[in-house]
Amino acid sequence: MTSEVQAAAGEPQSAVPTIPASLFAFSIFYGGMVCIAGVLGNKQVALGPLAVEAGIFAFLLLVVTSSSVAELHGRTTANRLVMIGFVPLLVSLALSILVLAVPASPDMAPDRLAAFNTIMGGTPRIWLGGILAYGISTFLNVTIFTRLKAREGAKLLWLRAGIASVLSQIIDTLIFISVAFYGVFPIAGLLLGQMLAKVVLSAVLVPPAVYLFVALGRKLDQTAA
Repeated sequence: MTSEVQAAAGEPQSAVPTIPASLFAFSIFYGGMVCIAGVLGNKQVALGPLAVEAGIFAFLLLVVTSSSVAELHGRTTANRLVMIGFVPLLVSLALSILVLAVPASPDMAPDRLAAFNTIMGGTPRIWLGGILAYGISTFLNVTIFTRLKAREGAKLLWLRAGIASVLSQIIDTLIFISVAFYGVFPIAGLLLGQMLAKVVLSAVLVPPAVYLFVALGRKLDQTAA
């Protein structure tokens, strides 16, 4: 029964919670980036003198999305988005382990099977490092971003986004590389290189992307209103 019919009949209308259009769209996008970041991380890309694993691009989009949600809908909602992001992350990890354990079809080409196992496989330390780095660094990004907003108000969005992203990426690198590779090989050089690359990318890419996402979110909400 529609709300108009209910009103005409004198029946109380049920309160249906509504989700802002921007939050709905950004949540779907966020879940996709959570899942693809680990896959893209299998490739190392060269950006001039910098070398970085390609998963950083998806992860920076997670930072951009969570910061934009914090700007539009507040810290509590942004933290909830980060928490819900564990669901697709853990489910995709569980499905990967399951698919890797299931015997491959004898018709599958050996080279394709080897490539799939290389890309989708991983050690428990790498998986654990990725989960910890995701949770701690993204919560940290939201916290820094919103605390700067509380102090500066709605001003200096680019600066708030840049500072939060840079600091969270430093922590992300420390956690992931230390958990995944400490004791396997010397990690000092890898830590410094990854930090430098991620800090540069965060400072250059995140601020304009946050402006774009916030503008898009406001447009979506205005259109849906």
